[in-house]
Amino acid sequence: MKTTTLLIGNSINHLPSRCLLILISLVLTCGFLPRTGAVTPAPDGGYPGFNTAEGDNALQSLTSGTSNTAIGFDALFSNSTGSNNTATGIGALGSNRTGSDNTANGFGALLLNTTGPNNTAVGFEVLFANTAGFENAGTGSRALFANTTGFHNTADGFSALVRSRRCECEQ
Repeated sequence: MKTTTLLIGNSINHLPSRCLLILISLVLTCGFLPRTGAVTPAPDGGYPGFNTAEGDNALQSLTSGTSNTAIGFDALFSNSTGSNNTATGIGALGSNRTGSDNTANGFGALLLNTTGPNNTAVGFEVLFANTAGFENAGTGSRALFANTTGFHNTADGFSALVRSRRCECEQ
């Protein structure tokens, strides 16, 4: 049995040209990549007035409000001067403009609130239609859903007081 050996002439001499080709390719590729810069303010804070926002359009309209926390798409989107608000979830406190001291956790929680202060909403669309109502607390999916201007209400559980529009249940 005969073995044939192919002779490759001086293969080491091709190494520099290959390295040069790879280097040129890298330089050209990097030169055409889009440039990225730092996000201002930083996503994990850096806003003036002790405000923090994380998510697309969170705290988008802020002008002078202080000590707000917005986490999620459109959380506290319209808030301009409201202070001490906490919104977690898509659209949480999304229409709030001047309302202060509110807490909204959940998709659409306190979504239509514009001026109402001191409300707490925990769950899907809790206090959804509230606009100016104050000192309300709702826990559970759609609790106090239709409340618009009522005050001093507490609803706990799935759809609790869901159709109540303006209940002033103070005794």
